[in-house]
Formats: sequence, structure tokens, C-alpha cells
Amino acid sequence: MRKTFKTLLLALPLCLAALSAQAADSAAGRWKTIDDKTGKVKSIVEISQAANGTLTGRVVEILHSDKGPNPVCDGCEGANKNKPVKGMTILWNLKADGANKWSGGTILDPANGKTYRSKMELQPGGSKLDVSGCIAFICRAQTWQRE
Repeated sequence: MRKTFKTLLLALPLCLAALSAQAADSAAGRWKTIDDKTGKVKSIVEISQAANGTLTGRVVEILHSDKGPNPVCDGCEGANKNKPVKGMTILWNLKADGANKWSGGTILDPANGKTYRSKMELQPGGSKLDVSGCIAFICRAQTWQRE
């Protein structure tokens, strides 16, 4: 019994190291969105992975907004029209496209209500995420930081 316990204690750090390495290879988690024009942290987006492997992101916290502390998506259409941005899904349907890359999804800019084709790439180390949204050949990119 004592030998088994010692073995488990020795194995625990290895298991924890493996889990943290695996987490660094995933975009799932909480991310600070950095405005590409001002460099300010605007919000916290939580990205989660569905059972089918697709990624979805929703706004969990508003840190800075030109529309006040509780902005609504007044430029949105459909179900999101005039809904609070906090709690809103702004990123959906991203599918794995190679190691640490996802594409084929959609991203919503709640500041103007427009949706864009989206792709993401996790930078080495897992602390930064390059996120872009495109209409035709015009793209806008941001680098988000892991919280």
C-alpha cells in the first residue's frame, strides 16, 4: 500500500504537466480581446469546444465599451438585435484546420452587428490567439491574450 501511494505521488506531477501541455494546444479557455485600433482590452471571451470538435465563443465580461458598461448589439439583425453583448455568442462553427488552427467559422462584431468568415491560430506557447474575420478579400485581425 505504501509503495503504491509513493508511486502515485511521483506520477502526479507528470500528469499535471501533461494536462497543462494539452491545454496550451487548445483555444478553449478565457481570452482578453484586444482592440486592433486602440490596443485596449475590450472584453473577455470564453471559447469552448463542442462534442463535435467545433469551437464557440461568447462574451462573458465587458471591460471597455464606447457604448457604456452594458452595451447592446443595436446593429445586429434577427435574434441578437438590441440584445446585451454580455452573454452573446460572437464566434461559432470553427473547425480544426491543422495543428493549432481553426477555420470555416463565423465571427460577429457586436460594435457594428456585422458577421465575417473567421479563422484562428494559436501561437506557440498557447498564450496568444490570432483571430481574423473577412468579407471577400478584406480582413481584420486581432491578437487575443489568454486570461
